[in-house]
This record gives sequence, C-alpha cells and structure tokens, in this order.
Amino acid sequence: MATTPIQFFGASWCGDCVRAQALLEHYGVEFEYHDIENSEENRNRAIEISGLQKIPVLVFPDGSVLNEPSNPILNTKLTELDLI
Repeated sequence: MATTPIQFFGASWCGDCVRAQALLEHYGVEFEYHDIENSEENRNRAIEISGLQKIPVLVFPDGSVLNEPSNPILNTKLTELDLI
C-alpha cells in the first residue's frame, strides 16, 4: 500500500473529475483533492505537472502522472500500484 495519497487536481464542474473521484472513492483509495477552480496556485500547479490545461491531473505515489484518464486506464494504474 502507498504511504502517500494520490494528488488529485480537479474542479467540481468537470465531469471527468467527478467520474475519477467516484472511482477512487469506490475503491477507498486515499487521495488529496486540489481544487483548481478556486485556487490559482492549484490551477498553475496542475498545468506545470501535466503540461496541459486539462483535468483531472492525478499524481501517484510513484511520481507518475495521468491526465484525463478513462476508468479502464485508472483501474489499470491503481492495480499496477497495488492500490486496489
């Protein structure tokens, strides 16, 4: 199991963010949510990490990053990291 949570950059109005968050919550995976809508610092950090202006941006304990992952891709990543 990971010792640090996934860093999740997203916004409440983003359908992909809501979907990815629901999947993480379904599996009980620990994550730290960073709201890009109400924080310019979070918004800038998400762009800096991914190089894109797309969300969600997920930073995993191993340092890898996924941007706008589909559920199958997110499931695969969580399985690879033994988080589910």
